[in-house]
Amino acid sequence: MGLMYSVEFEATAVATASGDVDFFEIVPGDDAPVLIHAIYLSQSSDVGDAAEEMLRVKIIRLPATVTSGTGGAAATPVPLNVRYPAASAACEVLNTAVATTSGTAVDIHSDTFNIRAGWVYLPTPEMRPRVAQAEGIVVRLMAAVTDELTMSGTLYMEEL
Repeated sequence: MGLMYSVEFEATAVATASGDVDFFEIVPGDDAPVLIHAIYLSQSSDVGDAAEEMLRVKIIRLPATVTSGTGGAAATPVPLNVRYPAASAACEVLNTAVATTSGTAVDIHSDTFNIRAGWVYLPTPEMRPRVAQAEGIVVRLMAAVTDELTMSGTLYMEEL
């Protein structure tokens, strides 16, 4: 087993004007492929029936050269064991201008979730997406939210 890390954002606004948003962008470091173990998304601002909406989300592999998204923030992966070294992957959260690739992007997983329930992606070991050096992976909101949401999220990854 490799080294386990979490990448997260907390109580951050996702505006209606944002359109597509990369909740997470992970680009593995040299010779350190990444395996995605779990992803959690939730919101804390819209709790009533009238505010309910369904959000479309995708996990997308970006093969070849990745041009990082912008408008979000760099995120430092946190080791789950205090004795682990710093992760080599470059991570960003909540990019409002989404990442692109010189290759053909590959959709790995598509889903829809109710904002009141949140989204949990917890694949079996055989179904965990793996991303190699010179590739990237994003967890993308596929359309603008109806009204601004205050969202939080955590992605658990393993560096091999």
